[in-house]
Amino acid sequence: MAIDTSMSVLIVDDYKTMLRIIRNLLKQLGFDNVDEATDGAQALEKMRAKKYGLVISDWNMEPMTGYELLKEVRADAHMKDTPFIMVTAESKTDNVIAAKKAGVNNYIVKPFNAATLKTKIEAVLGEF
Repeated sequence: MAIDTSMSVLIVDDYKTMLRIIRNLLKQLGFDNVDEATDGAQALEKMRAKKYGLVISDWNMEPMTGYELLKEVRADAHMKDTPFIMVTAESKTDNVIAAKKAGVNNYIVKPFNAATLKTKIEAVLGEF
């Protein structure tokens, strides 16, 4: 099944430059319907108000981390099936294992490019 690039995508990162980079990479891949949040709490608020086809979230944020956001999303009946990709600058095995246990669909280590993002999205959602 082809990916619907018109679906809503939520990107979550406390670093404005990273939000811009991910938004541009998504645009290169054909995704134009992109919302942003600067921490997990703001993302949760947005997710409770709107259904997203994909969430791409940074791990390290204050006051609510991407990991805490993931756990909240998976515990919520309305959002638990939302595809979730975690982005982090750290490739610590413990973090990857913790994220997998919490239900993350995929994991990207920074820095990454459009090809890497496309591969990770396809692994979660299917072919473009």
